[in-house]
Amino acid sequence: MEITLIVIFALGYLAITLEHTLKIDKLIPALAMMAILWALISINHLPVYEVDTLLKELIPSHIDEILLHHLGKTAEIIIFLLGAMTIVEIIDYFNGFATIKHFINTKSKKTLLFIFSILAFVLSAIIDNLTSTIVLITILQKVILKRDTRIWFAGLIIIAANAGGAWSPIGDVTTTMLWIGNKVTTVKLIQFLFIPSLVCMIVPVALATTLSPFKGNIDEKAEQINSETHKYGAHMFYLGLSAIIFVPVFKTLTHLPPYVGMMLSLAIVATFAEYYSSAKINISSIDVDHEEDSSHSPVHSSLSKIELPSILFFLGILLAVAALESLGMLFEFAGSLNAAIPNSDIVVMLLGIGSAVIDNVPLVAASMGMFSEPTNHPLWHFIAFSAGTGGSMLIIGSAAGVVAMGLEKIEFFWYLKKISWLAFVGFIAGSITFILMRDFVLQ
Repeated sequence: MEITLIVIFALGYLAITLEHTLKIDKLIPALAMMAILWALISINHLPVYEVDTLLKELIPSHIDEILLHHLGKTAEIIIFLLGAMTIVEIIDYFNGFATIKHFINTKSKKTLLFIFSILAFVLSAIIDNLTSTIVLITILQKVILKRDTRIWFAGLIIIAANAGGAWSPIGDVTTTMLWIGNKVTTVKLIQFLFIPSLVCMIVPVALATTLSPFKGNIDEKAEQINSETHKYGAHMFYLGLSAIIFVPVFKTLTHLPPYVGMMLSLAIVATFAEYYSSAKINISSIDVDHEEDSSHSPVHSSLSKIELPSILFFLGILLAVAALESLGMLFEFAGSLNAAIPNSDIVVMLLGIGSAVIDNVPLVAASMGMFSEPTNHPLWHFIAFSAGTGGSMLIIGSAAGVVAMGLEKIEFFWYLKKISWLAFVGFIAGSITFILMRDFVLQ
C-alpha cells in the first residue's frame, strides 16, 4: 500500500510540475492527491504517527487527531497569507505602489539595475517576492520601452526578489512556513540569512553590469509611470508595509501565532482604507444584489482579487505532504538520506537546486517532516535560503519567475542561456557565505 501512496503522490507532483503543459491549474492535482491519499489511509486503516522532535521518534496517533493537527498547522499558514494578500490588494486599490516611482529618476542602465534590484530585495522581504516582482516589472515597462533590454532587467529582478524573500519570515511562502512551524525565529533568521541573501543578490547584479545590455543610457523617452495617483496612495503604501512589518514584532511580544498579528494588521489597514474611501458599507455583507456598490469599498474590492487558487493549492499540497509525514515515510526517508549522504549541507544545496525544477512549497513541507532538528538550528536557516534562492536558476522555479515569464513573455530557453548562470553563481556565493558565517561567525 505504501508503494501505491508514493505513486499517487508522484503522479500528483508530476501534474503540478507540468501545469503549463497539461493546461490545468495546479490546485486540481494538489486537492485530488490530498483527498485520495487520506482516503486510502482511512479505508485501509493504516497506522498514523506524530513525529516527536525532541525524542526523534514516531508516536502512534489516531487519524482524526492527526488530520485535525495538520489542518490546524495548514490553516495558520493560509489565514496568514489571506491577510497579507488583502493588505497588498488594499495598497494597490489606492495605487500606493506608484510611490515607488519617486525612487527612479535616472537614465543610466547600470544605475537603474541597482535601483530595481535593491527595491526588489527590500520589497520582497516585506510584501513577498511574487507581489514585488509584479509591481516592479509593471513600473519597468513604463521606464524601458525596448523589450529586448527590459527582459534582462526582469531576469535580475527575479534573482533579487527571491534573494530578498529568503531572509524575511514574511518574504516567501516557504520561509513563512518554517517561521509559523516554529523552525526559525525572526531575529535568528535575519541574523543567519541577511548577509548570504545580500551576497546572492549583489554578485549576479555586479556580474550583470559588465554585460552589454546594461551599458550606456536609456535612449527612449520613458512613459509617465502612472498619471492617476490617489490622494492617500502614499499613506496607504507606508501604512500597509508598516502593518506587515509589525506582525513579527507582535509575535515576539505576545508569543501568539503569526496569523493573529496579521489579522490585527489587516483590521488597522482596512479601517484606514474604509475611512479614506468614505464608504458607508457594511464590510461583512455578502449580499450579491449590492455587488456594484461593493466596488466602492476597498476591502470588498481587495478581497475579490485574492488568489483563491493559490490558497487552495497550499491547502492541497500541504495536507498531501502531511499524509506521507503521518505514515512515517518522510521520517524514514530522512534517515536513509542521512545514511547515504552524511553531509547535510550537500543535501540542502541539492534541495535548493531541486526547487528550480519543482515547486519549493512541497519540498520545504517535506523537509519539515523529514528533519527533527530544534528551533533555530542552522539546518532550517539553510533550507530557507536554498529553497528561496535556488528557484531563480530556472524561470519556472519560483512564483516570481513564473509571473515575470507571463508579464514579459520571457522564453524558457532564453532565460536558461542568459540568466540561469548568474542565478547559479549567486546561489553558490550565498551558500558559501552562509556556511562560513555559520561555522566561524555565528557559532
